[in-house]
Amino acid sequence: MSPPTSLLACLMTVTACHAAATTTSTGGVAEAKRLDYEVYAIQYGGLKDVPVNALVPGADPARKIDTAFMIWLIRGHGHTILVDTGFYREQFMNDWHPVDYVKPSLAIARLGLKPEDVTDVIITHLHWDHADGVDLFPNAHVWIQKDELQHYASEAKDKPSNAGVFADDVLPLVELDKQGKVTLIDGDGQTIFPGITAYTGGKHTFQSQFIGVSTAAGTVILASDNVYLYENIDHHVAITATLDAESNLRAQDRMTQLVADPKFIIPGHDAQVMTRFPHPIAGVAKIQ
Repeated sequence: MSPPTSLLACLMTVTACHAAATTTSTGGVAEAKRLDYEVYAIQYGGLKDVPVNALVPGADPARKIDTAFMIWLIRGHGHTILVDTGFYREQFMNDWHPVDYVKPSLAIARLGLKPEDVTDVIITHLHWDHADGVDLFPNAHVWIQKDELQHYASEAKDKPSNAGVFADDVLPLVELDKQGKVTLIDGDGQTIFPGITAYTGGKHTFQSQFIGVSTAAGTVILASDNVYLYENIDHHVAITATLDAESNLRAQDRMTQLVADPKFIIPGHDAQVMTRFPHPIAGVAKIQ
């Protein structure tokens, strides 16, 4: 189906972020109040024997690793936020045969949450394994880059499958936008909530974004697929699937400048996330 003209017009309008910075006053001078959040990685499945060169260009074609499907939870200050939503539709199960799969809406129960508890969803990009599960969280307000949604919505009629982006995932977001349930983020360095910032430049998709989160340990970067593996950062190698390798490397450089320690750059599919950080519950790592 083609997005109605009114829908595309709607996509051209940027909805302003609905959170303002929290301040405190000392001696008549307003000071920004630091807001720290808890951040968790939740693994809901994985793939076996993935060729590393599918993720890191130039890697030995014979090298294979097991990768993780993850979503990320940000919690604090009245917000329960998921960064990406995973996937659940049968076509993806049949195409990819994930191992140890748990539906994302059930995987969050490990942290005592129900799908209805999620207040917000931040979509880093529109690939199926990151955006397919938006409708699993009925009360969530959705945040996505304006240019990302506009671009893929405009192509949905002619390209129902578009290099990992599916019209069946894009058009429902357009409908949610019509209902006022989506904030279209307009570019780089935008505050979603105080202490949570959206950055662009990774160019995994047309306008993929990565998320900076203030925590007690400093800034955590949820890179999603703008960095597939720790190996991309460690060896300063762009991801294999990028529209602009130089832009991807510049984004990696920026990530390293935003964090106090590179360990706080969290890649999109590296199973080592589950072993590099404390895991209070099986399948969950607390980023600290």
